[in-house]
Amino acid sequence: MSSPSTPADSLPRLPDGFRFGASTAAYQVEGAVDEGGRGPSVWDTFCAEQGRIADGSSGAVACDHYHRYGEDVGLMRDLGLHGYRLSVSWSRVQPEGSGRANAEGLAFYDRLVDTLLEAGVRPMVTLFHWDLPQPLEDAGGWLQRATTDRFAEYATLLGMKLGDRVEHWCPVNEPNVVTMLGHAVGVHAPGKQLLFDALPVAHHLLLAHGRAVTALRATGATSIGCANNHAPARPASDDPADVAATGLYDALWNQLFSEPMLRGRYPDGFAELMPGPVQDDLRAISVPLDFYGLNYYNPTRVADPSSSLPAAPGRDMSERGAPFKLVELEGYPRTAFGWPVVPDGLREQLVALHTAYGDLLPPVYVTENGCAYDDEVGPDGQVHDPDRVAYLDAHLRAVAAAAAEGVDVRGYYTWSLLDNFEWAEGFTKRFGLVHVDYQTQRRTPKDSFAWYRDLVAAHR
Repeated sequence: MSSPSTPADSLPRLPDGFRFGASTAAYQVEGAVDEGGRGPSVWDTFCAEQGRIADGSSGAVACDHYHRYGEDVGLMRDLGLHGYRLSVSWSRVQPEGSGRANAEGLAFYDRLVDTLLEAGVRPMVTLFHWDLPQPLEDAGGWLQRATTDRFAEYATLLGMKLGDRVEHWCPVNEPNVVTMLGHAVGVHAPGKQLLFDALPVAHHLLLAHGRAVTALRATGATSIGCANNHAPARPASDDPADVAATGLYDALWNQLFSEPMLRGRYPDGFAELMPGPVQDDLRAISVPLDFYGLNYYNPTRVADPSSSLPAAPGRDMSERGAPFKLVELEGYPRTAFGWPVVPDGLREQLVALHTAYGDLLPPVYVTENGCAYDDEVGPDGQVHDPDRVAYLDAHLRAVAAAAAEGVDVRGYYTWSLLDNFEWAEGFTKRFGLVHVDYQTQRRTPKDSFAWYRDLVAAHR
């Protein structure tokens, strides 16, 4: 394991005042799904459906963070983290998705925030990280405009309870993933396969974002942003069909969410496909942000759906009717997820946002970036994960390079603090700086934990 004596000049060097953090999400770590007045979410329902989750598991216990948050905050203190990005379970705060708050649920997050602050770790709170309360889904979910009303009310509750102590807010995590994987092709909850009929979901998630920004500001919140997943899109060849498919994918995955937030408009051809009143909604969606959160994992290589090229591992949406095929990006090492490791793609994406939006782009935080590897506790009781150390080192150097090119990037929150329930992959993929034995709940900091601790210390 690396040690505090790691030479500072061998570590990536980020700008003065740069913030280092780590991220998690409620359904992936909390467990306690039937405790404290929490109601069911779409992910509880989805996990109960046979064949949905790779190993048949669920987040019912996950990392038991609900009971072990004190231990986990202690790990954050040991890391020296400046910030911790967590999400709130809407179902724990409002079991029906509306109406009066569940006092016991609010009290949990109240205690968690206080414990973080006592440890010198400032919270970044995500309001919605995919776990919609099931009663709202039963009423139509994100296909219904009324869900944005409920979300604004929920944001007000959280702002009033926690706003005096939360440093940053992210209303919606990765609306593109919820739209595409949850509603267009059905590999995530709630498992719908609507293809382009899922576009109202995108619009309502964006509107929910904008309405939550306004609601949080009304409670006194002072730093509100987003957490958008971006992936540089690269055509598989010069064939016009591949180039056209790539353009469509880029519009759907990237521009469909950044353009409304930052410019108050949709990419060409999309506004007329959205439920109205679109122009009024775009004014609400584009309320100014204090920061732009970027989640980055890898670029995407795109082909026409008729391409004979092999699909990227686990990502062939063309089989489900998508008008493009995601194919393998060759020539790079891969994570256990099969995702290519392309650190310069992070620099490329940061610079692309800066170039495209100029003064419209607020300061940027990397709100997620990380990798899955098959980590095991060795005979020495340690977890040696050199691939993750190399991954983090290279991606933070990419952030430093983007900053040198003029991007105002102010922080990096790695995914994830803990190994956790990885959505449709269950417990088969480990992203954490800390290994979790899911049978005993024992936490074992990995070598990457010590490396990240040394990096944070070197910047202090």
